[in-house]
Amino acid sequence: MLESRRLLWVLSIIVLVAAVSKVVSEVDNDSIDDDRTSLEGMTTPKREVIEVDPSKSKRKEEKDNAPAAAGPEMNWPGKWELFMKNSGVSAMHAILMPLINKVQFYDATIWRISQVKLPPGVPCHVFDPKANKIDCFAHSVLIDINTGTMRPLALTTDTWCSSGGLTPNGTLVSTGGFQGGANTARYLSTCDNCVWIEYPQALAARRWYSTQATLPDGTFIVVGGRDALNYEYILPEGQNNKKLYDSQLLRQTDDPEENNLYPFVWLNTDGNLFIFANNRSILLSPKTNKVLKEFPQLPGGTRNYPGSASSALLPIRLNVQNPAVIPADVLVCGGATHDAFFRAEKKKIFNPALKDCARISINDPNPVWKTEMMPMSRVMSDTVLLPNGEVLIVNGAKLGSSGWNLAKEPNFSPILYSPDKPLGKRFKELAASTIPRMYHSIAIALPDGKVLVGGSNTNDGYQYNVEYPTELRIEKFLPPYLDPALAIMRPRIINTATPKQIKYGQKFDVNIELKQPNVPKENVMVTMLAPSFTTHSVSMNMRLLMLGIKDVKNVGGDNYKIEAVAPPSGNVAPPGYYVLSAVYNGVPSVGEWIQIL
Repeated sequence: MLESRRLLWVLSIIVLVAAVSKVVSEVDNDSIDDDRTSLEGMTTPKREVIEVDPSKSKRKEEKDNAPAAAGPEMNWPGKWELFMKNSGVSAMHAILMPLINKVQFYDATIWRISQVKLPPGVPCHVFDPKANKIDCFAHSVLIDINTGTMRPLALTTDTWCSSGGLTPNGTLVSTGGFQGGANTARYLSTCDNCVWIEYPQALAARRWYSTQATLPDGTFIVVGGRDALNYEYILPEGQNNKKLYDSQLLRQTDDPEENNLYPFVWLNTDGNLFIFANNRSILLSPKTNKVLKEFPQLPGGTRNYPGSASSALLPIRLNVQNPAVIPADVLVCGGATHDAFFRAEKKKIFNPALKDCARISINDPNPVWKTEMMPMSRVMSDTVLLPNGEVLIVNGAKLGSSGWNLAKEPNFSPILYSPDKPLGKRFKELAASTIPRMYHSIAIALPDGKVLVGGSNTNDGYQYNVEYPTELRIEKFLPPYLDPALAIMRPRIINTATPKQIKYGQKFDVNIELKQPNVPKENVMVTMLAPSFTTHSVSMNMRLLMLGIKDVKNVGGDNYKIEAVAPPSGNVAPPGYYVLSAVYNGVPSVGEWIQIL
């Protein structure tokens, strides 16, 4: 009798476990119904968010994220180098200028001060003609990324919290800013002696905290900004735009703390725009200005300023022959609770930043957010695409929000995100810096594979006797692939035997020197990285293309010829300059500039 009861008890437990497993499986695999009507009267797609703790996850990678060929695991944690002790201006905004290999930093002219004066012969800016008040400080500098040589430049309109991008010929177009700079478009060509040209009435709306994105033809759209719940297109240089397009997405995501400034805008591989604001996202046609799709909401908090997550369009993998629909994934990491700004500013309570990192395949028929946890919470981070297809997440804080002195506990340790690794195993914590990089920090990829890291100014002006002083030191971070032990695996592009300009769909050769006896095609990548305009945790127009490779041939000794295929269209790669890299077993070469037209 006793044995029968024990047997019955065991069978009951088995049935209960099976029932619970079935329910968990259905919750995990089925979407949650959401009947809320979308922006254009469509029903919002069903929502699915999968949360994964990397320390416990044993999930296998999905078939649509099949890993690329990779080399040995890189265990070197990276290394920090102090590049400059004084950048002259606070690096609030940054972009790498093509061909000349100089980075452009600029801050806010409203402060009327920096740590570098305008050079002799450059007139001071008269900002108050009635009182004859002048500003003789530079607010823009060009810095050689190899030597640190600095060239101050004059700006007259205020660039505070502006946006930017590169034209097909490499000219920087900067838009918006504060007060008199809010309607401005500024142009800086890529040459050693070029100067800013400013057009104060170029924009139809005042653009402060807006996002600028490059379109398939190389022109620009500017989205959002404070009290600008709309978007517009930038006309050719010297022309003033007067036409605005209303954005229901921005109107519906404008909560009491805003939380939708500096929206994430990514050009999809179909030529449409993925726009993310606060916790919602859409696909917008720049041809018809119609919303084509609304994506599931991303729960958990807010991701845009002042919530300030960071985002990336993950590397786009191309083939010799590409499908009609080229996959594209968007990553959004960190951020803050919806009330983080209010609590930090009004109550001096600093909420923990968000710890999750969410990814969505925006061209899937039924896209869903898939979420995993970073090693630490993060707000105000910068996301950098590396030339080998990995992603560096750096800078920011563990508590609080964007804004003046509204964050605590700097995040000194960057993390590496490997998109092709199994879900739950994609993060690795790397070597820590010793310099806090809080509000107004930047990070951009350099042609030599290093990452330039600078900025951090949580103060309204240049202040030094405070908790987080205005930071003028510039660092370079060496990712794990720059481990000295891997130097023998680093290719060298023979630039005299590699084209400087290519056309869409063109087959072209990348000639390299690589001291390896056998180089199979499966272990080689050719990538093209578009320079990002980086400010306020937003890396505008950052884009990495993994080109299709037809063959890799040994052409004598340590010399190899990689037969690659250029991107198929401007939808995939807008015209302009990219950093071309050859990658062997995850180790990239020093990049060379290449232009696609």
